[in-house]
Amino acid sequence: MQTSLLLIDIQNDYFPGGKMEVEGSVEAAMNAGKILSHFRSKGLPVAHIQHISVRPGATFFLPETEGVQIYHAVTPLPEEPVFRKHYPNAFRETLLLDHLRKEEVSGLIICGMMTHMCVDASVRAAFDYGLRCTVVADACATRELRYQETTVPARQVHAAFLAALASVYCRVITAADFLANPE
Repeated sequence: MQTSLLLIDIQNDYFPGGKMEVEGSVEAAMNAGKILSHFRSKGLPVAHIQHISVRPGATFFLPETEGVQIYHAVTPLPEEPVFRKHYPNAFRETLLLDHLRKEEVSGLIICGMMTHMCVDASVRAAFDYGLRCTVVADACATRELRYQETTVPARQVHAAFLAALASVYCRVITAADFLANPE
């Protein structure tokens, strides 16, 4: 059994000038790129997730737009699988789980966007499928959220979701810690 890198929704619309910019997207993508380089240099499996919005009224990740494209820092190589999804959970109505089982993957190193949405949903699903997960905190990014009259800053959203995931669902580390001591 082996560990695979899972890059979730690191797509242009989340970056400056995109339709749903998230805080820290550039820095997170650069860290994800470092993790990706490590996996490629070791010949380890990599899987990319690309969200394509098909929901009526969607405003970002629209088909056939520049915003839906995977960000240049983590552009997939031709031999790396890209799983397209339409829901926050990367496993829902995709062939991701079948692919991971075929490749005998038992663990995932996860980088991506948004921490509070697609990263969270995918980590929880992976855990439920029996996969051992590690989230690279500084290779993920999110945005501020509003609840009633309260605005929660992106930094706090990110920390709260990672704290919740780390309680049961995964290990949370930094890119530097991973690169210093890869699994």
